[in-house]
Amino acid sequence: MYEKKLVSYPRTDTRHITPSEFNYLAASVEKYQELIGQPFEIASKTPKKRFVDSSKVQEHYAIIPTKKVPTAATIARLAPLERNLYEEVVRTALAMFHRDYLYTETKVTTDVNGLPFFTTGKTEVDKGWKELFATPPKKGKEADEPALPPLEQNETVQSEIGIKEGATQPPKPYTEGQLIAMMKTCGKLVEDQTETDILKEIEGLGTEATRSNIIETIKKHGYISVTKNIVSITDKGRVLCQSIEGSLLASPSMTAKWETYLKKIGNGEGTGQHFLGSVSKFIYKLLEDVPVQLEQQKIDIVLPPSKSSSRKSYTATEVAPCPKCGNGMIVARKEFYGCSNYKNGCKQTFPGKFLKKNLTQAQVKLLCTKGKTNVIKGFTHANGQKFDAMLELKEGKLNLVFV
Repeated sequence: MYEKKLVSYPRTDTRHITPSEFNYLAASVEKYQELIGQPFEIASKTPKKRFVDSSKVQEHYAIIPTKKVPTAATIARLAPLERNLYEEVVRTALAMFHRDYLYTETKVTTDVNGLPFFTTGKTEVDKGWKELFATPPKKGKEADEPALPPLEQNETVQSEIGIKEGATQPPKPYTEGQLIAMMKTCGKLVEDQTETDILKEIEGLGTEATRSNIIETIKKHGYISVTKNIVSITDKGRVLCQSIEGSLLASPSMTAKWETYLKKIGNGEGTGQHFLGSVSKFIYKLLEDVPVQLEQQKIDIVLPPSKSSSRKSYTATEVAPCPKCGNGMIVARKEFYGCSNYKNGCKQTFPGKFLKKNLTQAQVKLLCTKGKTNVIKGFTHANGQKFDAMLELKEGKLNLVFV
């Protein structure tokens, strides 16, 4: 419908419009009435702050009909779903010009042995703007709720008291729509009040235009599966959650921290160069720490039933005492060497491959015990040229030493 120029830009969560949009809607309100076949006496063409507020309009205003009022023939050619949605948008816009919905509400307080019990009754006086919408049948408690009987103040009534027994139920699985809502309100899960306020201001993770794409991406990569709109985590997704648990990657705080500095840039108090530099350092720090962290975690990886083993594992080999902490041992992992004392804060690691040359356990042992290797042949420069050099361990980092 947006491509057909019937409704405004749809990827928005703003619920207000500006005076400009209100004016063109007011000028064509009679035409829109004819379109849905539901004329009514216009109550007011004066904009109300509840709907028209430029300060609450972000990049895009709320979804409304465009200036292009379609003919009845155009509406008839729309698919049923398109027609229903278009009419819903039109009716919601027209509700601004309709009468208010009026009702009377009665609240009764009943004293039962000193404990107050409250009962509320509602009587409709004027349907007003609700005339534009079909009223769905009442369900559940609403359908069973009888009207309040005539009552007088201080009247004595009979009370029937009972105890309802039950058991708590586990939380229901999420739907895709609920995941999007959670992304918007994720600030509630952050303990730091400042970060909570920032996430509330920017409306959480992603934007209205990107949140659904984020969910599609994790579906595409097999981290979640969706059956009949119910979201379930896959084994692959569970491994991912276990892998990043406790890190900044798993916390909305990272978004809050970045948004804080972006706001500083907007106020002229920061620079893009500093921001990108911080992001770069963060990424390099992850590349350095995460492999060691993963090796220290016990993550169960369930393989397909056809495999002979239900878990994927390998044995770590001790190479030499750690030159940094002196308490742990440098052990050979799958693709690198790391200190076994990682959980206590030691982050000494050695790459399994340096300048396209595999480092052997003997060479790593020399680095740990002597601080320097013998000449290693076959390093590869960025330009593809081969060269020979020794490796030296200095302040926990590897340096090339040419003879």
